[in-house]
Amino acid sequence: MAVSGLIDAARDFNRFYTNFLGVLNKAYLDTEFTLTDARVLFEIGSRNGVSAVALARDLHLDPAYLSRILKRFRADGLIETAADPSDLRSQIITVTTRGHDKFEELGRRSNAQIAERFATLVDGEPQSIVTAMTAIRSLLDSDASPPPLIIRAHQPGDIGWIVQSQGKAYTAEYGWDMRFEGLVAEVAGKFLANFDPSMEYCWIAERAGINVGSILVTNGGDGIAKLRLLYVDKAARGLGLGKMLVDECIRFARAKKYRQISLWTNDVLHAARGIYVKAGFRLVSEERHRMFGPEENGQTWVLDL
Repeated sequence: MAVSGLIDAARDFNRFYTNFLGVLNKAYLDTEFTLTDARVLFEIGSRNGVSAVALARDLHLDPAYLSRILKRFRADGLIETAADPSDLRSQIITVTTRGHDKFEELGRRSNAQIAERFATLVDGEPQSIVTAMTAIRSLLDSDASPPPLIIRAHQPGDIGWIVQSQGKAYTAEYGWDMRFEGLVAEVAGKFLANFDPSMEYCWIAERAGINVGSILVTNGGDGIAKLRLLYVDKAARGLGLGKMLVDECIRFARAKKYRQISLWTNDVLHAARGIYVKAGFRLVSEERHRMFGPEENGQTWVLDL
């Protein structure tokens, strides 16, 4: 999609979401507060004392505008202030008992609004919404802590994701044709059809509920483990995930008493080859091929265990 189309889509979503939450309504959540009022009261109520300077900075509010809100809150008995012992020019703001009750009421109303929306969805859809929200925040909020990477065993649907993600990624990045996707589907299908959990394994890397990496170990016979389908999504590159996945394979192969790990790759996959070299794999054969369209140099690497 062109940049102009992306911008239009983002603006359209913003309009939908502000209407969905009712943030433009003068009476936010059917209370006497506007959205800005509610945000200010929430920040004061959720902190153990905060200064007006910190509120203006964190909420990106004009100090004079914030001052008018605080003056109204004070007149309504929602907040009280005390001198800041660390800065006599400043005051620490806290909620009163009445303010705390209003703070709690806003929380209950907000929870009820979201619960009502989620109740109309089918099983799994609320989780998908929260996953998308987490992804948006992690990409746009420079202060947000990135969600942790989780490496787990494969579950129903993961093998299909491996085929889809690798087919799309390698076509886009290297110009490989659909025969590569066919090869991935063949390897993945055989893994599922002949899966031996005592000697084989599939690892899926996940972040914020989204799959971002994968790798397989299959039994090649004669004491040889085959490392297959290493993949790291663009969204998770630069985090050392590829090395983590390969290390998992090596540990598993050693624990299962394999004598060697073998893998086949192409020399154009520089990042993957770098991981194999650092892990101690050695190149044993090469061949030119056009299995996926463009001419490539296929390579077989092995690691003696």
